[in-house]
Amino acid sequence: MAKKTIMIVEDDPAISEMLSINLSKEGYDVLSAGSADEALKIVEEKDVDFFIVDIMLPGSMDGFDLIRILKSSEAHKATPVLILSAKDDAADKVAGLELGSDDYVTKPFNVRELLARIKSIFRRQTTASQMKEEGPKKITAKDLIINTERLEVWVRGELVSLTPLEFDLLVFLAKNEGKVFNRDVLLDKLWGYDYYGDTRTVDVHIRRLRTKIEEDPSNPKYIITVRGKGYKFRDPGKDKND
Repeated sequence: MAKKTIMIVEDDPAISEMLSINLSKEGYDVLSAGSADEALKIVEEKDVDFFIVDIMLPGSMDGFDLIRILKSSEAHKATPVLILSAKDDAADKVAGLELGSDDYVTKPFNVRELLARIKSIFRRQTTASQMKEEGPKKITAKDLIINTERLEVWVRGELVSLTPLEFDLLVFLAKNEGKVFNRDVLLDKLWGYDYYGDTRTVDVHIRRLRTKIEEDPSNPKYIITVRGKGYKFRDPGKDKND
């Protein structure tokens, strides 16, 4: 199996070097950049499988700007991003997740925990690839079509763009139609047993997913909130009242 390449975008040389050493020990190829501008120059010439991005970067762009550019590009819209930042405000965490990042880790951090999160994200990518070979190729619910072979989602005849995590979340809920999952279970199933995040992460991804597949995200028909319990998937085509 080819080695994965991780890019560290961090302006603190000590943190960057420490991460580089530990990631290399885990078998990853490592690239480093001290600014968003430098990172963008590197990705023009190098293939990157994973980004670790600090928010407060020198220069004209911060980490949020960099993630926004990466996620808007064809080359990296599906590439995992982990935010590593000293900013621990809830609003910053939500903003990072809303941009499509897979995880948010605050400084100071535990290296072993960080490595576990990276492995969990890569493991989730492998699971998504296996979906091409296993189970039904299509899941249909009224005007929503999920193609697990092509990793595509169509809503009302239009192809919608989902991040790998959003796709996995939708497939998991749809394959378990009608079953209610609380946030802790979804963290365990989608982020991995060794994920150390908080349940707000689940709510943000549910909200992002609803904006993409629901005709009216404030009145969802597919992904339903069960108050005090969690979330479930419903096929509105089976509801005579819809």
